[in-house]
Amino acid sequence: MGRAFWVRVILGLLVASAVEAADVHDVRLWRAPDHTRIVFDLTAPAEHRLLTLKDPARIVLDITDTALKASLTSLPLENTPITLVRSGIRDGDDLRVVFDINAAVDPRSFALKANAQAGDRLVLDLYDRDAKTETTVRKSTAESSRRDIVIAIDAGHGGEDPGAIGPNRLREKDVVMAISRELYALFERDAGFKPTLIRSGDYYISLKGRRDLARQRQADLFVSVHADAFKRREANGASVYALSISGATSTAASYLAQRENEADLVGGVRLSDKDELLAGVLADLSMTSTLDTSLKLGDKVLRRVDTIAHLHKRNVEQAGFAVLKSPDIPSILVETGFISNPGEARKLGTSTYQKTVARAIHAGIRDWFMDQPPPGTLVAWQKQQGGREYIIARGDTLSAIAQRFKVPLARLRDHNGLDDSRIMVGQTLKIPTT
Repeated sequence: MGRAFWVRVILGLLVASAVEAADVHDVRLWRAPDHTRIVFDLTAPAEHRLLTLKDPARIVLDITDTALKASLTSLPLENTPITLVRSGIRDGDDLRVVFDINAAVDPRSFALKANAQAGDRLVLDLYDRDAKTETTVRKSTAESSRRDIVIAIDAGHGGEDPGAIGPNRLREKDVVMAISRELYALFERDAGFKPTLIRSGDYYISLKGRRDLARQRQADLFVSVHADAFKRREANGASVYALSISGATSTAASYLAQRENEADLVGGVRLSDKDELLAGVLADLSMTSTLDTSLKLGDKVLRRVDTIAHLHKRNVEQAGFAVLKSPDIPSILVETGFISNPGEARKLGTSTYQKTVARAIHAGIRDWFMDQPPPGTLVAWQKQQGGREYIIARGDTLSAIAQRFKVPLARLRDHNGLDDSRIMVGQTLKIPTT
């Protein structure tokens, strides 16, 4: 045997040793409105192949040189097209996972490299072939034939992306979902408003996908709810953000925007999910009133949040949040507090405080739209007819409300049959014509 032979043998051994066998140490499943996602957590990168088989219908995933160390029997298969998941070994060391399905799906798979927030993963998405796109109808009332103001409420993170983690494993995605649902309930009770939840359950949506859903539902406002973490545990306070088309207004704003934009690294973005909102769209933003409206509306929300929480900054901050890059929809991001701060995490984890935060955000948004209702809406028509209503929020006084709407205090009392100036949170006042 010559020298060349031994060189080839040694090189082969070196290559073989460099290829690290992988283990699947966890398998997770989430159901979204239009697809089912299965995530395989790996100890190392692994190649895979996706197959579709018929009679009976099956989706097959072959993962090279990989061993299954997790259970497949406890996956929540209810309301999914999957009826059974099984596994086996093929070609010696390769893992085969078979999904029996009972509905037509379009399968897509991709690998995600390890990053600061998650390890190597293999993702399988089963898209419903007959999925219906949810739309929000801007319903009109028979009385006025005027449409509702649509509020798109975006609970940050979701699914395999938990967001920031606070003390006692408090997860950002759970806190902001609770606040968002409460905010939805508040707007659902308001005449002239139509809320819609961008994420209605525990599943992942890309940042671009969130903007697209708001546009599909013809939203008048996009509000993204978060409770992030910072490098220092002592960082505290709530904030309101709008998009920046240049630099961030502070170091903290830049840091938080970077963290939020990395959500797609955790959740995974398919190759077809390319962001088309590039420099041209951002230039368009600067030439329209969208960003200006976002800043002014954000200030209304910030003023209301100031009545129930400490503010991190006393003005609306700006940074390059990808989720806010809608050129035609005013968009704000509300950081309800730092979940990394033990004191704020304790409050954010309670239902009482979650409702308090939701009421403040709700009141701030209402403040803006009652003053600046979009043309053609019921609220705009009511304003023209002098039939405005106002729901009292925490921190309101009757004299301040009278001053805000430019009506005499005595007239406001008489118009609502009040004997004095005592009011209650949640009470609805009728605002007389000036």
